[in-house]
Amino acid sequence: MAPRKVIIDCDPGQDDAVALFLAMSAPDELEVLGVTTVAGNVPLELTQRNTRMMCDIAGRPDMRVYAGCDKPMQLEAITAEYIHGNTGIDGVDVFDPETPLQETHAVDFIVETLRAAEEGTVTLVPTGPMTNIGTAIKRDPGILDAVDRIVSMGGAMREGGNRSPSAEFNVLVDPHAAEIVYNCGRPVTAMGLDVTHQVLSTRERVARIRGVGNKVADATADMLSFFHRYDTKKYGSEGAPLHDPCTVAWLLRPDLFETKVCNLSVETTSELTLGHTAVDFWHVTDRPHNVEWTYAVDAEGFYDLLVERLAWFGG
Repeated sequence: MAPRKVIIDCDPGQDDAVALFLAMSAPDELEVLGVTTVAGNVPLELTQRNTRMMCDIAGRPDMRVYAGCDKPMQLEAITAEYIHGNTGIDGVDVFDPETPLQETHAVDFIVETLRAAEEGTVTLVPTGPMTNIGTAIKRDPGILDAVDRIVSMGGAMREGGNRSPSAEFNVLVDPHAAEIVYNCGRPVTAMGLDVTHQVLSTRERVARIRGVGNKVADATADMLSFFHRYDTKKYGSEGAPLHDPCTVAWLLRPDLFETKVCNLSVETTSELTLGHTAVDFWHVTDRPHNVEWTYAVDAEGFYDLLVERLAWFGG
């Protein structure tokens, strides 16, 4: 079977970086048409550089990387250096990457690529604020014909919020874009905090990753050794959750996850609950189903997959 065509939209971030490694380890399953970057965990200038660094580390300078929107659709930008460090990928040494930055704006790339694609053949994988994709859909709704599915990292139900009392970071940064994406009419698989908080990068799991013994695995272990500091202090947990790689893991091994088709609505007006994702898990309203909400994962199976795929880079 031909590999699934994907566009990864990200804001690296250590967990985005691991998601990129996971995607690049699977050329038989995933054809990465391009990687688009957005302002999120750190400003756009850093997210595009960090993405290109990960391509270099993975030995994939052929990957096409596009810089996109430097602020949300309607709000002021929010960043998260207090979690990811000033570079966004603290834990590894920063360098000037060889992987080039494409001249085309990420939104233009998304629109042009989907316009040229056959119906239902491209999967969008947003792991940061959904500004690029929301903007592309608003500019040209006809591009949705080419979309097979959107697999996103964003939102929360039982876990509450991680940047505000009721909102997950990616949705809080640009709730208006998230509302567009979740209600675009195409199938959406949503990886929220409810599931990502189940895949903790414990010291034992990080040691297992380091034991793979190649450049990509070492970089992953180095980033996770920094990344876990904030969450272990905040939550008293054994490690930081690997949010963004859940999207790619679902593409590779959907059997690791449990999902339920629900309605998800985004709060876009309230100052108190801006960015809240109201997930109608028990179907208590008559709102139409618009997402496949992911609520459970085989965490050990997830890390088995990650370790196996990181070992691929040693070949």
